[in-house]
Amino acid sequence: MAAKLIYRTAEALVEGPIDYLCAEPEIVIGSLAGPVGTALATLLGDQTKGHTKVFAILNSDVQVKPATLMVSKVTVKDNRYTNILMGTVQAAIAHGVLDSVREKIIPKKLANDLGIIYSVWLDPAVLNADKVDHAALFDVHREATVKVIRKAMKGEPTIDWLLKNQKDVQHYFHQLGVDGQL
Repeated sequence: MAAKLIYRTAEALVEGPIDYLCAEPEIVIGSLAGPVGTALATLLGDQTKGHTKVFAILNSDVQVKPATLMVSKVTVKDNRYTNILMGTVQAAIAHGVLDSVREKIIPKKLANDLGIIYSVWLDPAVLNADKVDHAALFDVHREATVKVIRKAMKGEPTIDWLLKNQKDVQHYFHQLGVDGQL
């Protein structure tokens, strides 16, 4: 790892057995003294209806380190959705960030100097569930958090891997035909 981590990005996907048990975070991680810190502060101060930005916390009054700002990919319009996002998912992300420090994916000595902007997706299908499995939802988002941070810190996928595997990896929602035509 470089002596100073300025800016890294990653995305990850973790799926569970039920449709709403899916996490697909995208992150930017870097020094709070650089562009990530500026972006994090700007996002926190620029709240917009339906896309409230909040820090990942273990509980009220207990913010995790590195500072992690959650930004919802979905426009939040429902109190039940808000409670799940700002409850189970927020706690899962907080635990995943701390797991990443504990596992030395993020060096402990950098925990106060880094910031994470965490674009979080909670499947709106969660609102159709008669009974939400909060334990499974927590586990999926916690696992996805560790996975996305690991990928960012390791610079994965590498450009060599991408070039080698480009033809074999197909986007789930955009399958190309054999001749490359839609």
